[in-house]
Amino acid sequence: MKNCWNQIGIGGDRSCPELQTFTHCRNCPIYSAEGRRLLERDVPTSYLQEWTNLLATATAKSTATLSSGDALKAKALPSLTPIAILVFRLQSEWLALPAHLFKEMTPPTIIHTLPHRSNQILLGLVNIRGELQMCASLANLLNLETAQTTIQTASPVVYERMMVTEREGECWVFPVDEIYGVEQVHPDELRSTPTNVAKSTNTYTKGLMSWHDTHVSFLDDELLFYTLTRRVL
Repeated sequence: MKNCWNQIGIGGDRSCPELQTFTHCRNCPIYSAEGRRLLERDVPTSYLQEWTNLLATATAKSTATLSSGDALKAKALPSLTPIAILVFRLQSEWLALPAHLFKEMTPPTIIHTLPHRSNQILLGLVNIRGELQMCASLANLLNLETAQTTIQTASPVVYERMMVTEREGECWVFPVDEIYGVEQVHPDELRSTPTNVAKSTNTYTKGLMSWHDTHVSFLDDELLFYTLTRRVL
């Protein structure tokens, strides 16, 4: 039975006879096999086509706003093209990644651990619109320390969220403490990382931007996702 853990297992009516043996679906070989299948699955062509169309549309709209002379300058000086980034908070650190990596945001949901696979970075699997996706801790990957001082939030009411991302066909879900939203930043506004920024964060930071009387670390998504894949898969 497909998706049995949500029908007759822990997430369903709990009528599965195997629960008497394994107690929880995460201990069942069927659940483990589905997790392995998820880790090894091919990239759906529909996902690639969808993002190809979205990015092509965004590029066309951006180009249409430029005059022919400005378009030539933009090609010659790509660094002047603004970047759409999504700003979020982990512990006391405000971070950002390219906005095109994000598929959706969801409220916190149950994380199903994987037997002998879950650890401080790979937290387990989460159900996103009926599909199991890998859930990882960016806070642990970046070695962020628990904040010991008052945290500067962007809103008086703060909601934890899960960010669903996709890069080169790999889908990851990250729990975060707060999401601010999308900002536009020019690459020349990013400055180098000073030495007083945490070394662990500095490793993955492309540059810093001033924002709301604080700074935001713009993360190197290529290095971040490469390290994540290498340490988890």
